Amino acid sequence: MTRVAISQSNYLPWKGYFDLIHDADVFVFYDDVQYTKNDWRNRNKVKGPRGAQWLTVPVGDKLHRLICEVDMKDARWQGKHWKTISQLYGRAPYFKLFRAFLEHVYLERRWAGLSELNRHLISTIARDFLGMRTRFLLSSELPRSGAKQEAVISMLKTLEADCYVSGPAGKAYLAPERFEQEGIRLVWKDYSGYPEYPQAHPPFNHHVTILDLLFHTGRDAPFFIWGWRSRPASGA
Repeated sequence: MTRVAISQSNYLPWKGYFDLIHDADVFVFYDDVQYTKNDWRNRNKVKGPRGAQWLTVPVGDKLHRLICEVDMKDARWQGKHWKTISQLYGRAPYFKLFRAFLEHVYLERRWAGLSELNRHLISTIARDFLGMRTRFLLSSELPRSGAKQEAVISMLKTLEADCYVSGPAGKAYLAPERFEQEGIRLVWKDYSGYPEYPQAHPPFNHHVTILDLLFHTGRDAPFFIWGWRSRPASGA
């Protein structure tokens, strides 16, 4: 069985995004579609003494462009983001484990496009720090026809997918019977039940960047994303 997930790239996404990737054999970055302003594409939340706060990549106000067309002409944001991350998490138990990677991203490399930045962050974290073997592809590499649901089905057929893993937002435009007609099993991702971890600055907040989890749990991070589901039931 070939399990496929398709999603637009996000900036430093939360752990649920990586949970979705882990459920798939192939993950497709759907970045040749309309960019949405004030969404997760160019921002996410970090956590400090005053609670969660936005970390936003400045991309201008132009609306009519694809995600893969979004550029960042002023690179000053990179140093600012690194300063914020290091100030908020510099004393976290496993910050040093990821420091070299993040210094390369923010201080040593210049990013021209948002999609390129997001894809590099996501794929590197998934493979190098969370140990995933999921294959990453770009939607622009796959022939497709139609829009929304039909475009998704078209890509799935190209990939000879037996199963499509969708986030719950897909319920707004995906019809299970259409996938059944194509012989593709449709699975809705469930993001509930994540265990808490030793996060600084209570109260606990699940909906923050994956960096928060990595900095506080290190190599144990996969347990708090998907590993906990296979632990023995209490009293067993």
